[in-house]
Amino acid sequence: MAKNIFVFCEQRDGQIQNVALELLGVARELAEKTGEKVNAVLLGHGVTDKADELIAHGADTVYVVDHENLEKFVTEPYAQAMTHIARKYEPSVILFGATSIGRDLAPRLSARLRTGLTADCTKLEMDEEGNLFMTRPAFGGNLFATIICPDHRPQMSTVRPGVMKKLEADPARVGEVVAESVEWDASKFAVTVLEEVKAEKGEANIEDAKILVSCGRGVKNLESAHELASKIKGSAVSSSRTLVDAGLMDHERQVGQTGKTVRPEAYLAFGISGAIQHLAGMEESEFIVAVNTDKNAPIFKVANLGIVADAEAVFKNLNKLL
Repeated sequence: MAKNIFVFCEQRDGQIQNVALELLGVARELAEKTGEKVNAVLLGHGVTDKADELIAHGADTVYVVDHENLEKFVTEPYAQAMTHIARKYEPSVILFGATSIGRDLAPRLSARLRTGLTADCTKLEMDEEGNLFMTRPAFGGNLFATIICPDHRPQMSTVRPGVMKKLEADPARVGEVVAESVEWDASKFAVTVLEEVKAEKGEANIEDAKILVSCGRGVKNLESAHELASKIKGSAVSSSRTLVDAGLMDHERQVGQTGKTVRPEAYLAFGISGAIQHLAGMEESEFIVAVNTDKNAPIFKVANLGIVADAEAVFKNLNKLL
């Protein structure tokens, strides 16, 4: 019988990714409904010592496959390892982060297990019978659909980074670490990583920034936004899709349904109207300040503080004050 909630805990270069800790947090909330355990799956090479971090953030058991085949992410070895775990322990739910790795791995696993997969979820709920309600944007982000998988187990979903809230680490938590051994089918290893070339990062990742200076169509001078961000510690510049489509902002800085989901301490929205596709990516921010010349802009409905003014004028005054 399928039971327990499993979380694929993504690591890169031996560092646990924030989305893994966020998923452990929501998994604990879901498990309270059914009394099930929250189990983490950690794949990689030389990563066993990271299991304690996962236990501190909510995992009851960490299943570790530590093997040289998993040193770099390649789909087939990771898919074989996850399939081994899923078939051996028969989880009720498996959660993945909606990252480049999660979006590659999760559909491979769902196909091998012959079960469904709901992608890019922004909300997860569970009833006492263990049915998972997975909510995601649909029809171009114009509405949200809640999807269930009543006839097959495990229930699987990928969840956007930044949507869920991770629990504070509790070093006193006690859990179990289980080393798993996989019988590899090397005949299916058709891809080998020869070299990794990493792009140099400029500004901070918008998912990690505590404060975001976000720009939309109403911002004519992006230099003002970068100047303001440079004066505020822990901040970064982000944007709506409009500026990305215009070639003025990199896609890595886009907030919204087709961009990234963020949850900063403060979200400063300059010249952003607040279409539902954009709101889906930032409405969980702790404090939202909206600046727009249109007093009827939808962004004001979710803002904690609204300023009906020209974005450039506000930029100018803030940059003078700071």
